[in-house]
Amino acid sequence: MRAVRFLGSGFGLGLLPKAPGTWGTLLGVALGALLYATAASIYVVVAVTLAVCGVGVYLARRAEREFGQKDPGWFVIDEVAGYLVVLIALPLMHNVGVTLVLAFLMFRLFDIFKPPPIRALEALPHGYGVMADDLVAGVYAHVALRIVAPLI
Repeated sequence: MRAVRFLGSGFGLGLLPKAPGTWGTLLGVALGALLYATAASIYVVVAVTLAVCGVGVYLARRAEREFGQKDPGWFVIDEVAGYLVVLIALPLMHNVGVTLVLAFLMFRLFDIFKPPPIRALEALPHGYGVMADDLVAGVYAHVALRIVAPLI
């Protein structure tokens, strides 16, 4: 149970007071910055994203069962995965920092307001709903940034 909470909370970030989703997304920003800093190929970014998604579904299923609540607030690995989705094949804007910050802002916007069908995805069973809403928020943020990038 401790491992589920530790990993699912993004190494404890989701346990910090106030705005656990924002803390979890910041872990995604750090991971994204590391991927950019190492000039990781698109294949590495996709592989890391898929790995986080797979671990996230497993941990979400375990967390829901062990803690008896659907999508516990402290569970933030879904935000990490959703943020990484934003970065897949995203062109750099002025620089990496601008790209990471705008990706953060756009992802949080879609994750908080959950336009259709994001909210409906939360109902998926077995941990998939916990992850799916954030992954689609990541897709929306990615598309929005692709539209905005040429204007910046």
